[in-house]
Amino acid sequence: MPSYRVTLVVGALRPGVQPSAVLPGARDAAAELATVESFDVQVVSGQARIVVRFSADEYEIADQVGRHVASVVSNLAAVENFRITERQGSRWS
Repeated sequence: MPSYRVTLVVGALRPGVQPSAVLPGARDAAAELATVESFDVQVVSGQARIVVRFSADEYEIADQVGRHVASVVSNLAAVENFRITERQGSRWS
């Protein structure tokens, strides 16, 4: 089964949201629709990025998962942008 990841650049937290709630929120949103393989927070060029890796049968399902994760996280923090990539061999594209 192909492996995908959704990467979200997040900004300011919504009022009343604790920073510790954002990553589990992203993971749980993906787990509602797919099998989560890993999840992490990265800081790249001063931007916080959430990465959730998951498996899906095809890109259309992966797209639904990624959009769902972005929607859920947008209730917790500002989502500046997101992208969905597929693992092909040792590369993500």
